[in-house]
Amino acid sequence: MNKIKFLLLMLLISCSCSAEIINDEVADRLPRQVEQTKKYTNYNFESTIKLPIKIRIVERIKSENDILEGDILKFKVYKDVNYDSKIIIPKDRLVEARVKTIITPGMNGIPASIILDDFKVEGVSKGQFASNIEVFGQDRSLIVFPLKWALTILPPSGSLTNFIMGGHAKIKEKKTLTLYYYPEWI
Repeated sequence: MNKIKFLLLMLLISCSCSAEIINDEVADRLPRQVEQTKKYTNYNFESTIKLPIKIRIVERIKSENDILEGDILKFKVYKDVNYDSKIIIPKDRLVEARVKTIITPGMNGIPASIILDDFKVEGVSKGQFASNIEVFGQDRSLIVFPLKWALTILPPSGSLTNFIMGGHAKIKEKKTLTLYYYPEWI
């Protein structure tokens, strides 16, 4: 019986070892030498000097449902930005930002979120800003989770706290957001 199993195993191994080399036809049709794209290598991110730009929205956002990803939002600079005793960005200058991501509120009190990116200010290079700003709604999970654990004594009631939703992300005219500007970055 063992000889039969051994012979079957050897037959199986010998059949599976006969592999065929497969050529990628799409890769064969592509040109062999790819042209190098011009890379920007003249940069200096060693400087850690950053200046806060206080901005406020021009038109109020009542919730994350009022905007779409990719929308352009307009802000105004709230205070002058000074560097080396010069005003780099004056007060009331317009700042445009693109809505990068919208996260809707979730169960268990997880808040909604709006992520703003791609800031543009007249006279300032785009690469001199910190990457993004995130605006959150009310985080109710700090109330929900202790309540859930307290209600686990009564079996179905702890699960009912799952239906408590997080707060909506709002941007009011009086809310000041801080965008960071790096003046020595090229």
